Amino acid sequence: MMKTKKEIVTDWLPRYTGMELDQFGKYILLTNFINYVELFSSKFSVEIVGKEKPMQTATFDDITILNFGMGSPMAATVMDLLSSIKPRAVLFLGKCGGLKKKTQIGDLILPIAAIRGEGTSSDYFPPEVPALPSFSLQRAVSSMIKKHQMDYWTGTIYTTNRRIWEHDTSFKKYLRKIRVMGIDMESATIFITGFKNEIPTGALLLVSDNPMVPHGVKTSKSDHSVTTSFVGKHLQIGIDSLQELINSGDSVKHLRY
Repeated sequence: MMKTKKEIVTDWLPRYTGMELDQFGKYILLTNFINYVELFSSKFSVEIVGKEKPMQTATFDDITILNFGMGSPMAATVMDLLSSIKPRAVLFLGKCGGLKKKTQIGDLILPIAAIRGEGTSSDYFPPEVPALPSFSLQRAVSSMIKKHQMDYWTGTIYTTNRRIWEHDTSFKKYLRKIRVMGIDMESATIFITGFKNEIPTGALLLVSDNPMVPHGVKTSKSDHSVTTSFVGKHLQIGIDSLQELINSGDSVKHLRY
């Protein structure tokens, strides 16, 4: 019988991933896409674990990359499961829609906050609790982007449970009104559930489409182009950010939970 959360997540993380708890690194890269895991596996010549499971992983040098799927319920699930190993940092490498005319496909967004439009996070904290990443982790990612001689946008992300909204003119009018930089389906949930589970979390988002205009809505062809042109650099910055934290020994836990 499993009566406590600890008992459940300790049993379920291996169940969802096919990997034992002591095989996980203390630094986690989260992704929605198996090709990020495949690139990581190829780069370091390590095995992909859990190909037949809901979540796939690969591990090298105390960093585990984990594909948890798509959407805020799965984001909350993976953060609850990761509480069983108490990672030192969790960095989400996600894709997002750019909502400003100035954002271009391939740009990076480093969120300073996320608006909780997804609903899932309401099961963890009241709506007035802000969804914030670890400032220290975001600062480390910012420094690494500069080391790669790249730039990024910063601002607020709107997180939604709706996957198909690009046709909804009233919703797009609302997004313009609240002045958000981008839209995704996971960031706010990851920040809130990280706070709940006392896990420092951050996010680095890749602009994959410009959904506010019809010709900017993501297609199979455009998504393939983004993957080919930008995903490798996105992943590399995430890996380098965590490796620098490992080498420095710095803690990114700054909040009082």
